[in-house]
Amino acid sequence: MTSTADPEQSLPTLDTLRQAIDRIDDHIHDLLMERAERVRQVGALKERGPTDISFYRPEREALIHRRLEARHRGPLPVAALHRIYREIISASLNLERKLAVVYLGPEATFTHQAAIKQFGSSPFVFPVRTIDDVFHEVELRRADFGVAPIENSTEGMVHHTLDRLIDSPLRIWGEIYLPVTHGLFSRETDLAAVRVIYGQPTVIAQCHAWLASHLSHVALKECASTAAAVWEARQEVGAAVIACELAADPYEWNSLVPHIEDRADNENRFLVIGWEMPARSGQDKTSLMFSFRDQPGFLHQVLGIFAHRDLNLTRIESRPSQKKAWDYLFFIDLEGHQEDAPVAAALEELAAIPGVEVKILGSYPRKVL
Repeated sequence: MTSTADPEQSLPTLDTLRQAIDRIDDHIHDLLMERAERVRQVGALKERGPTDISFYRPEREALIHRRLEARHRGPLPVAALHRIYREIISASLNLERKLAVVYLGPEATFTHQAAIKQFGSSPFVFPVRTIDDVFHEVELRRADFGVAPIENSTEGMVHHTLDRLIDSPLRIWGEIYLPVTHGLFSRETDLAAVRVIYGQPTVIAQCHAWLASHLSHVALKECASTAAAVWEARQEVGAAVIACELAADPYEWNSLVPHIEDRADNENRFLVIGWEMPARSGQDKTSLMFSFRDQPGFLHQVLGIFAHRDLNLTRIESRPSQKKAWDYLFFIDLEGHQEDAPVAAALEELAAIPGVEVKILGSYPRKVL
């Protein structure tokens, strides 16, 4: 006998689906509270432990993200999963201790974005004016961690950060990558109403082709920072600003055109600096600086130490030592932790060469996302 039932009658109703989602939300909430209670217990154990124990362990955070990504099957995008857990970890960490994080300001810059991406929204995050100030605040222990730019994929290294790493007792705790994205924001609702565009000079330059193609008739006004550009544009009718989403309050600004940057592959890299060295996470990077006497074949000999152990060098950068003419320092990033046997052996052999000076800048988890 053939069934005459309507297939649509077997589908759940909208109310049924919403009730199911409500039950799931209740369950998620219960689990979050259970997780928070476990975190509080961890904090209590740390309080009773050694006084130098660290409350923030980047290697532990990296392992959580990697484990969740490995078991992830969708349909939620994996990037969204990382963002959710970044905030869960941030809020949980705040139950143990309120962290203070300093970054190169002002607000609404890419460095500000990087600090939030790494630490979430729960810590006390504050800006300072210079890279020197970032290091200084952490060195004086007025901040637990600092975030400073180290590299742009098209413009190269930030040498001031390299210079401070040479003399500072601080270690690299982590790295953060951010794509360089810019949008056009305005209080106007129509692109045709824009008469002037405010922006930081480098930001304007990174959008030069789009501006020339679409708004060549509009005046451009340079400001000292993106935060200053947002403030200036707020005061003027017909004004727009080039900024990231963080800089533009969605309740005050309309997003006229997203992604007006000229290059889709432009990326910034930032370093997290702190006092201790993170433990091994299994997927780590080590940064070091070395110098040596000037003689033929010496650099080849040094690099051979890593090549013979199949250690992958992901970055090598030279920098004048500023102590003697034609005297250079070399900065290397390599895959592996300094406590890994091959890395430890290479570093020991390197340090034993007469005339070589070596400083380990840090071993830390490779970027998670």
